Amino acid sequence: MFYSKILFTFAAYYLQPLTNDLRLNKIQLIQYRNYSSSVFEFSAPVTCITGPNGSGKTNLLDAVYYLCYTKSYFSAYQQNSVQMGLDGFRVTGKFVHGDELETISCKWKAAKKEVFKNEVAYEKFTDHIGRYSAVMIAPDDTELINGGSEPRRRWVDSILGQVDKEYLERLMQYQRILLQRNAWLKMQAFKANTDYSELDFYNARLSADAAYIYQKRVQFLIAFLPLLNEFYHRLSGGAETLEVTYNSDLSQKSMADWLQQGLEHDLRMQRTLRGIHKDDWEFALNGMMLKQFGSQGQKKSFLFALKLGQYAYLSKVLGHLPILLLDDIFEKLDQNRMEALLSIIRGDAFGQVILTDTHPERIKQAFGPEAEIGFIHL
Repeated sequence: MFYSKILFTFAAYYLQPLTNDLRLNKIQLIQYRNYSSSVFEFSAPVTCITGPNGSGKTNLLDAVYYLCYTKSYFSAYQQNSVQMGLDGFRVTGKFVHGDELETISCKWKAAKKEVFKNEVAYEKFTDHIGRYSAVMIAPDDTELINGGSEPRRRWVDSILGQVDKEYLERLMQYQRILLQRNAWLKMQAFKANTDYSELDFYNARLSADAAYIYQKRVQFLIAFLPLLNEFYHRLSGGAETLEVTYNSDLSQKSMADWLQQGLEHDLRMQRTLRGIHKDDWEFALNGMMLKQFGSQGQKKSFLFALKLGQYAYLSKVLGHLPILLLDDIFEKLDQNRMEALLSIIRGDAFGQVILTDTHPERIKQAFGPEAEIGFIHL
């Protein structure tokens, strides 16, 4: 009973509607993927990008994400976002952010990226992160459940990096120092005598950053779990007991102890084997691991609950409603889950929605005759 009361209190707090809205009014794409030069407007609360397969629906949705995070959702390589045979692209969007009208432009050319706000270049890209938030739900997101630990770490880091600038800076520093420590470990195979002063520097920096990152990840799970629980049960209608376990080396002892006590093993393997870069989150229903034993329906409901919980968490912490991006998801959902999802995203706790679908009539029917829906036909 006490735990249920905590869940209700957290969920009620995070699911309250916000008035500070974020909206994308217009986007221009130049040499972005299959678009030579195109302009699209988003005038309705819900916009459906429709067209046959291969027409560029997902590419346009990805361009919206790129404006928000200065990177593609679907590819880690900038070159993959450039139209075939060319050497650069530019994406420009006009946002309404609260009472402000702001223009964001992302340019990539000859392996150099620049980001502008109202035609003034950012000195650091990190200053942009968190101001224009979006949550993408796409078919390949199932790797959050079925994949290894890396996609789950990236997902948690992508959330915390938006709400905590120090977290983002410490994470980037940790990753940079980790690479340097691993390079140092590899070099020892070619040295007769070892100077440990450089290693001591790396260990000290890694230990300080790891402690901060670990504590923030612990705090995030405490705040996020009630949201996940709330959305999962609304989507599934089930009564399963939901569990998320955060597995980290730092729950056993400090990073400094791991680095000191594991040095011999690290030298032998030529890489740092322990630390927050190995963290993982395990998902379970009724005590059974979701990855191994969950049904496809349970996994779908859990995945959507993860993303909707992410939306609710970012909304409250950032103080504005993110843009919700849905890529071809209604093709994958049964009627009951589709209706449950729609009942959630049509509420006051959700803002602008941009989605893709090959069948505009399905979207009209799904949202109902009273919904204000704009269509972009490709």
